[in-house]
Amino acid sequence: MKRRQFLRQGLSAPLWRPLGAGAALLAPALAHAQFKIDVAGIGATQIPIGIVDFAGQAGCPQPLAAIVRADLVRSGQFRVSIPSGALTEQGPPSFAAWHGAGLDAAAGGSIARTPDGRWVVRFRLWDAVRQADLGGQAYTVVDGDLRLAAHRIADFIYQKLTGQRGVFATRIAYVSKGGAHNYGLVVADSDGENARTALRSREPLMSPTWSPDGGSLAYVSFETGKPVVFVQDVRRGTRRAAADFRGSNSAPAYSPDGRTMAVVLTLGGHSQIYLMPAGGGRPRRLTRSGSIATEPVFSADGKSVYFVSDRDGSPQIYQIGIDGSGQRRMTFNGDYNVSPAVSSDGKTLAYVSRQGDNYQIWSMSLAGGPASALGSGPNDGRPTFAPNGQIILYSATEGGAEVLKRVSVDGAVRTTLATAGAEVREPCWGPWTVSI
Repeated sequence: MKRRQFLRQGLSAPLWRPLGAGAALLAPALAHAQFKIDVAGIGATQIPIGIVDFAGQAGCPQPLAAIVRADLVRSGQFRVSIPSGALTEQGPPSFAAWHGAGLDAAAGGSIARTPDGRWVVRFRLWDAVRQADLGGQAYTVVDGDLRLAAHRIADFIYQKLTGQRGVFATRIAYVSKGGAHNYGLVVADSDGENARTALRSREPLMSPTWSPDGGSLAYVSFETGKPVVFVQDVRRGTRRAAADFRGSNSAPAYSPDGRTMAVVLTLGGHSQIYLMPAGGGRPRRLTRSGSIATEPVFSADGKSVYFVSDRDGSPQIYQIGIDGSGQRRMTFNGDYNVSPAVSSDGKTLAYVSRQGDNYQIWSMSLAGGPASALGSGPNDGRPTFAPNGQIILYSATEGGAEVLKRVSVDGAVRTTLATAGAEVREPCWGPWTVSI
């Protein structure tokens, strides 16, 4: 289906034709897709760091140090190596040797099994330039949380050495399609690994979006023969219908405080944006126009909503206050701009723009200034920001395959998460809520 068609229907993504019978709730199951990660580009200045293999790694089912290294490399901000010599969280630090090897920092740790079958993971980070102990952490985890512990360690290192909070321990969600009757709502680590299918359906799924507490995913399902918004509890595996009004229900979006949900409804005969309590209740119409209004997303402060409309003759992005006031057009470059996403700091708007025959990810500063292309096309789709606002995740077509791509907001670092055997699209990046 063409993009202009989905806009006119008020849906938030290209429509997969409904096939077969309804959706089936599943206990979380391992997804079959395995991601291959390619990194292109580096940050303005890479930090040279050494990460040694953790003591006790031989008996551990997850390669913790390797996961930490991969996280740091993927960020584009680090040049990672494996220093020689033994090193644990207790040291001893070899500042002179590290500095002589061109390292700015080094980290080491250990892994040990407890009598009850859990794992104690410890690590410490040292600054080789200032010859300083930068601290460390310790986690006691079950087998299933070993990767999360490694991501937490990478987050610690990233924040200590860059001054920005890391996002390695966060999660992403996306829609997968494998075959004509197999749609999945998948939750994975931020690197695409540890993927688990939260929901499987014979009918199309679309527009997943995380609740601000990271406990639920709202999405659209066609299992009843029309678009209905459901909310899936990713911890318990239960779900409920959040918007099942007369006509079409689509494009859910949570307010930053999680109390309000924006949805696109056709109660008035054509698609308009409504606000309603996230827990359910009566919707309140926000946009009032003879043209389509769709793809709502809240501003970072929750005081306004960005959305897409063709009221000026072509799909463009607009902003409106949650009280219906202050409506204004945001995009002017090109005749087709859709799928808005706003960074958590409220500084950047990302969206899909058609440039010639290419659909590309673009971004613009909300403080003003020109827009710039971040994606290369030809079929980029649905951007979503990491919770630190520094990375944009989006869907793309590469070599005839559906993939997920990541790009830093300055365009310097690009990562491709490619998988075989399934189409992956409509990603959404979860908040900072995953804990051990």
